[in-house]
Amino acid sequence: MRAFITLPFAALCLVAPATAQTLYPIDRADILAGSHFDFKVEYPGLQKPGSVPVTINGEPYAKVLGRTAAFIEREDGKDQSALLLRDVALKPGTYKVQAGASTVTWNVFATGPRKAKNVILFIGDGMSPAHRVGARLLSKGIAQGKSLGKLAIDDMPHMALVATAGSDSIITDSANSASAYATGHKTANAAMGVYADRTANPFDDPKVEPIAKLVKRRLGLAVGIVTNTEIEDATPAAMATHTRRRATYDQIVEQFFDVKPDVLMGGGLANFLPKDAAGSKRKDAIDYVAKFRDAGYRYVTTASELNATGADASTSKLLGLFNLGNMDGALDRKFLKGGTVKKFPEQPDLTEQVKAALTILSKNERGFFLMVESGMIDKYAHALDMERAVFDTIMLDNAVRQTRDWAKARGDDTLILVLADHNHPNSLVGTINDDMSTVPNVPMRERVGVYEKAGFPNYPKPNAEGYPDRIDVSRRIAIFSASLPDHYETYRPKLDNPNVPAVAGKEPLTFVANERYKDVPGAMLRPGNLPAMMNASVHSGEDVILTAAGPGSERVHGAMDNTEVFRVIAEAFGLAHGE
Repeated sequence: MRAFITLPFAALCLVAPATAQTLYPIDRADILAGSHFDFKVEYPGLQKPGSVPVTINGEPYAKVLGRTAAFIEREDGKDQSALLLRDVALKPGTYKVQAGASTVTWNVFATGPRKAKNVILFIGDGMSPAHRVGARLLSKGIAQGKSLGKLAIDDMPHMALVATAGSDSIITDSANSASAYATGHKTANAAMGVYADRTANPFDDPKVEPIAKLVKRRLGLAVGIVTNTEIEDATPAAMATHTRRRATYDQIVEQFFDVKPDVLMGGGLANFLPKDAAGSKRKDAIDYVAKFRDAGYRYVTTASELNATGADASTSKLLGLFNLGNMDGALDRKFLKGGTVKKFPEQPDLTEQVKAALTILSKNERGFFLMVESGMIDKYAHALDMERAVFDTIMLDNAVRQTRDWAKARGDDTLILVLADHNHPNSLVGTINDDMSTVPNVPMRERVGVYEKAGFPNYPKPNAEGYPDRIDVSRRIAIFSASLPDHYETYRPKLDNPNVPAVAGKEPLTFVANERYKDVPGAMLRPGNLPAMMNASVHSGEDVILTAAGPGSERVHGAMDNTEVFRVIAEAFGLAHGE
């Protein structure tokens, strides 16, 4: 139990100063004027009330922030004290915060007037440049070195490189990277909507206001969150929720219900169902499907039900949950019928989800914010399942193309941003050539064509959606990862089910190569270059590509930090105009 004591500032100045361990928000934080955040000072040891003066720009902190903080004498029952003040906001300016010998500086920024009625943020989770090029090759084709068409995600007037590091590491995960987009604040791996403090409780960390709450509170906008992963997964959850641990799915669902986005769609039904229901993963008996329905949401579970919402003018709030877990990607749904397609045969395409979301959200005359994630790109890249990752990149591109057409038809009042949240160490190195009948028994490794031997892939002409109807052709693109667990490399697409490169080993917390593909002709055991505790490829730290179109997109250029993506959104909406 925490001991909270609320003290006037004068009582904090009675003892000699001590050095603060950490100040939140952290140094060089860029904070939107008028947005809500929590202020915290963590001390390295046990302090007495009033032992450390805390100032902002030389003034008592309570005078600047308007209230006194709670003093936590023994945080988590340990010999460590803290000050905590929830839900504060600041006017524009530069703020120097000092607690003892520790100092941080904050830049609180205003915005100009509103430029965009709507903002749509497309995130290809883990989408590397190799995925984009692969999608272009398969969906457009290439002849004599020139692409036969452009991707919609590339054919946008403004482009930038975005740095992705978190507050704790040069390598980010989807939680803290998406949180940077949604809040403008850096945080640590696995955290979203909070600064990751030292306490054990994942829900008491200092909060920062995410975009879903902010645009509802400031402008009364509608909010949509759409994904093809579990809706509780890090990227969609970061738009609206607060937690130090991204795996706290039950509580994320609860927070979604508190925020009540107007449109909420994806997989992840298991954590909405009461614990006794078939397929449930909840640890309590609360039925969140029923709660959303009682709150006025239309609930859909199939593509047919989803598409029927367009004909119902009364639908203003939508909950769509199409799978107990992650939804299946385009390659399995449309061609291979692998994964969970037989169990969930009517999962909608991302384009169908976006179409329904736009129909509902555009009913709000004030405008809307919509986040759309093609999240399985990341899952497949982790699993070294490159064809599935590329097909889901094509699907993302189709969703962007239809959205740009939608925006153009209404007079271009919508800012559209497209980017990845982080990279994977994937590279397109050439082709894999199985058409070597004149030279029998060539090891698969020797069939990798590089430089002039790569030539061009021979996928069939894509269909109207941009997908070739076959991927097991004789000359395929070779996308390889620089980070590997032990696995059996086949150099061939997985036509039965999504790949699982490694499985649990005999030793605790270790993984070994999955023997599922051991006997495939040409398969070879590929020793990994990652620690044995890793069962999949990992993220990498390169910058990601951001492309943009619409009002406010001119701010996208050069090299940017991921927190600046939030600022582009804030300025397009004019969220701090007049502050």
